Amino acid sequence: MKQATILCLASYFKGARLMRAAKAAGANVILVTLEKLENEPWPREAIDEVFLMPDINKQPDITNAVAYLMRDRKIDRIIAMDEYDTVTAARLREYLRIPGLGETTGYHFRDKLAMRVEARDSGIPVPPFVGVLNYDDIRKFMAEVPGPWLLKPRTEASAMGIKRIEHPDQLWPILEELGDKQSGYLMEAFVPGDVYHVDAITSKGKVKFAAASKYGRPPLEVYQGGGVFVTKTVPSGGKEGRALLKANRNLLKQFGMMRGATHAEFIRGEDGVFYFLEVAARVGGASIDLLVEQATGVNLWEEWARVELADIAGTDYDVSPAKSDSAGLLVCLAREARPDTSAYDAPEVVWRMEKKQHAGLILTSPSAERVDTLIDEYTHRFGQDFLAVAPPLESEAEMQARE
Repeated sequence: MKQATILCLASYFKGARLMRAAKAAGANVILVTLEKLENEPWPREAIDEVFLMPDINKQPDITNAVAYLMRDRKIDRIIAMDEYDTVTAARLREYLRIPGLGETTGYHFRDKLAMRVEARDSGIPVPPFVGVLNYDDIRKFMAEVPGPWLLKPRTEASAMGIKRIEHPDQLWPILEELGDKQSGYLMEAFVPGDVYHVDAITSKGKVKFAAASKYGRPPLEVYQGGGVFVTKTVPSGGKEGRALLKANRNLLKQFGMMRGATHAEFIRGEDGVFYFLEVAARVGGASIDLLVEQATGVNLWEEWARVELADIAGTDYDVSPAKSDSAGLLVCLAREARPDTSAYDAPEVVWRMEKKQHAGLILTSPSAERVDTLIDEYTHRFGQDFLAVAPPLESEAEMQARE
């Protein structure tokens, strides 16, 4: 059997577990990343070649660069490590005729307007929305859909750049200031409720693994107002867990996901319906991958590598969780450069974050009630011991500038 070659496209430092898993399975691993990330602790022992560029999403530079590499290398798969690389990777696959997520389907996992249109047209519950394109459509939307509304960038990640609009008169000056950039936004009805995420691995169009979790507070609220980021696993056998996993399976089927990792978010409205919010063709951020691993024994990065290599080899892929514990994750921006979390000494603490200006823990237990109790206690203590608040970032460019 020939050696498979995987090209990893990374505009941020992430994906080390995928690269190690691919190399351990015998693959040739190529990393294309930014010049400024050269000295990050990449798993060099698992990477055969590293290529650096000032901007890996700039066209035609990235296409020319990868096409040049292919002159004497056969690249079997291109994997986008980050959400911001999704469309670039999709364009490369289409242009270079490499199997995987193409550009049209790629937008379902990147463009918030595209994914809402696809969800609505597929019969998936989604909050009322309108693209910021035709002003008559926007006026009609605000007349028919009660406020408040959320003005969302179509291609920013997480809650970045979202503005809450209370009254129609508040909107028009914002659009005027945006100018030609306004078409990169959509408006959506604000739906109050609990927000959930489902992190999954898909192979040959079927979800092979999925884990549902519930955020402590909506990410938008934490992102814009500050606070401790909390998420807890939802038992897969309960009514809530079963409904979320079913909704995620239907979503990925309708969106055309054939293979890879996904992170989808849903909100449970006051009517009890799970409404689709967004989905990305990537592993969840903010250490969610470690939460899933501690609860189930499944590492999403490693399984993603296994899925891709199985597809190249033409073999079947399967995965079986090693356990089904309850788990909770807490993370916050910290006042101190290296916060000391040793006082959080419950035996259920299985992981501590080692990141400058951050505090974080993961707790696991066979008992969901025990995890809930510790999460409630530790969230309050985190707020007193560590919590710092920084102004929210408005765009990926601003985030890159702070890196």
